Amino acid sequence: MNREEIKDVVIEIIQDIDEDADTDGLKADQPLRDQLDLDSMDFLDIVMELRKRYKLQIPEGDYPELATLDSCVNYLEPRLQDA
Repeated sequence: MNREEIKDVVIEIIQDIDEDADTDGLKADQPLRDQLDLDSMDFLDIVMELRKRYKLQIPEGDYPELATLDSCVNYLEPRLQDA
């Protein structure tokens, strides 16, 4: 899976979790929680969906790596190379 595909997956998961989320103007280097008004449960839903779809185990200590769209892609890229 390439970087663009990973980005699309993260956005798709966000849209599945929050149908009202406006992802069109999303800034890749800004915190997702601030831009989309995601709460901690929404964030956990994203992590759980990544686990469900790709069998990824994301340790709680790594959650800060998923703060922005860019950091999500950077974190997930090596883990989804073969997906």
